[in-house]
Amino acid sequence: MVEELTPEEVREKVEDDEIRVVDIRPEHEFERGHIPGAINVPMNRLPTEIDEHDWDGEVVVACPIGKSSVQAAKLIGSYEGVEDAGQVASMAGGYDAWEYDLEEGESEA
Repeated sequence: MVEELTPEEVREKVEDDEIRVVDIRPEHEFERGHIPGAINVPMNRLPTEIDEHDWDGEVVVACPIGKSSVQAAKLIGSYEGVEDAGQVASMAGGYDAWEYDLEEGESEA
């Protein structure tokens, strides 16, 4: 079972630099606004790009409504080498539930 974090919990962890946010929305949606510091790995590219990222520490996956992020978190957590690296969670309610400031522009990753 994938743990779900509330948007408030995610915001607090982002502000305290305790978590990495992986945004699985399409690139054009990510560029219009995303959680500060998030990296963009669209869901359709996730299976082939998992090994391109460092999954140490706590990770939360964000999507539009909090449904596909659960599946993405399961996928990331099942990848060889990730299962022992850290916790992979989903953001409950997705961007629909996010009531905080967003960054605009491209991912730094």
